[in-house]
Amino acid sequence: MTNTTDPVTLRREGAVAVLQLNRPHALNALDVTTARAFHAACTTLAADDSVRAVLLCGAGRSFGVGGDLAALRNEPGAVALQLIEPLHASIQLLTRLRAPVIAALQGAVAGGSLSLALAADIAVAADDARFTLAYAGVGASCDVSGSWHLPRLVGLRQALAIALLNEPLDATEALRLGLVNRVVPAAALAGEAMVLAQRVATGPTQALGHLKRLLRQSLDTDLPTQLDAERDAFVACTQTQDFNEGLAAFFARRPPQFQGR
Repeated sequence: MTNTTDPVTLRREGAVAVLQLNRPHALNALDVTTARAFHAACTTLAADDSVRAVLLCGAGRSFGVGGDLAALRNEPGAVALQLIEPLHASIQLLTRLRAPVIAALQGAVAGGSLSLALAADIAVAADDARFTLAYAGVGASCDVSGSWHLPRLVGLRQALAIALLNEPLDATEALRLGLVNRVVPAAALAGEAMVLAQRVATGPTQALGHLKRLLRQSLDTDLPTQLDAERDAFVACTQTQDFNEGLAAFFARRPPQFQGR
C-alpha cells in the first residue's frame, strides 16, 4: 500500500513495517472502509516472513478516536458488524505475528482505537496523549479486544474503573497504570517509536514470536500445560540459525547478529 489517500497505509523501512491509520481529517476514526483496509494490511503482514517488527501509528494529531459514530446512526447493528468483524480478525492476525508490534500513540486515543492500541506488544505514548475507553459514554460495551487486554494490563479492579467511570487519563497516568510502556515528548514520538521498532527488528524474530505467544497464553493456561509449551518452544529455538549465532556470539564475547531465521 503506497497511496497516501488510502485510509490505511503500509510501508517498509528495512525490516520494520509501518502500519498507519490515515484519516487525519477525521482523527483516524474507524469506519467500515478503514476497518476493511486495516484487515487487508494485517493479512499482508501475516504472509510476509521478512517483517521483523511492526510500527502501528496514526497520521496527524491523533492516534484515533475510535469508531466513526456518524456511520452508526443508520442501521447501527448491521454497520457495527461490518466494522467489528474485520477489526477482530485483524487483532488475531497482529497478536499472532512473530514480529513484535510497537504502537506509537499521540493525541486522542479512544474507544476502539484504544482497544487496538492495547493489543500491541509495546506502547509508546506522546506526553500529549489522552486515553478514554469511551464506550460507556455512547451506551456501548467494548470491542476490538478491549475487554480482553485491559484487565490483563492493569488488573481487574483498575479495568472496571476505567470502563465504568469512563474518565479520561493523561499519559502520565496511563504509564502508571501500565496502559503504555514509555512516555516521550510529542515531538520525539515518531523517532523514539521507530528506534524501538528497529531495535526489536534486529532481534531473534522466531524466538521473540515464541516469547509473545507464551506470555499471551500464560494467563489462560495451567502450569503443566505452560511448562510443556515452554519446553517445546525452547527446543524449537535451538534449531534456528539465530540460536547458533547467539551461542557463537556469547562465547566470542561479541554482540550477536541475528537474521530472524
